[in-house]
Amino acid sequence: MNDVDSGQAQWSLAFLNTGVFVGFAYSFFKPSTARDWKVFGAYSTFVAALFAEVYGFPLTFFLFHAWLSAAFPDVNMFGHEARHLWWLLWGGRSDPHMGSLRFLSFAIVFAGFLLLAMAWHALERAQRREEIASTGPYRRIRHPQYGALIIIMLGLLFYWPTLPSTLLLPLLVVMYVRLARSEEQELIRERGEAWRSYAAATPRFLPALHGDCR
Repeated sequence: MNDVDSGQAQWSLAFLNTGVFVGFAYSFFKPSTARDWKVFGAYSTFVAALFAEVYGFPLTFFLFHAWLSAAFPDVNMFGHEARHLWWLLWGGRSDPHMGSLRFLSFAIVFAGFLLLAMAWHALERAQRREEIASTGPYRRIRHPQYGALIIIMLGLLFYWPTLPSTLLLPLLVVMYVRLARSEEQELIRERGEAWRSYAAATPRFLPALHGDCR
């Protein structure tokens, strides 16, 4: 590997990528309530932390520098390419930007954004009609927007596994589950039996693999 790509931080790319992924999510999620901003803020924190390490300060590689340097003596541990951990562990023989993992990761991220966009349109339509959202992705799961953000984060982490983001993701999943339950309690008070009937037939996060999901 070329030593020219040494440990210089590429903060402009960190800010650019963070802006792109946060901006896209904002355009589809459109937070309006305090709960929405909490959900969106947690997602944004994850994205910022991930790209800060990928293009800025490589905390994971500082922590495991001794082991990685001994295992891969010919690789510049503080170069950008080494921050593609799977590429490094698999020998670092090809271009990390063109591997199958990259395309699979981006396919997962794209699926997350697509789900987020579809969920927003279904929710917006239901809110205009003052109805429970039960069309589009809401036919299959009760909280597709939360699920979409989790899918996007999983897709990013799949390609760029870093220690801070790996530790942060389970905490965010727990937070989203709690927020979903809190939201459902409010809907029970507001919608009563209509919500109970919908919830009884529709899984919270994982779609049913059989049966009629309305």
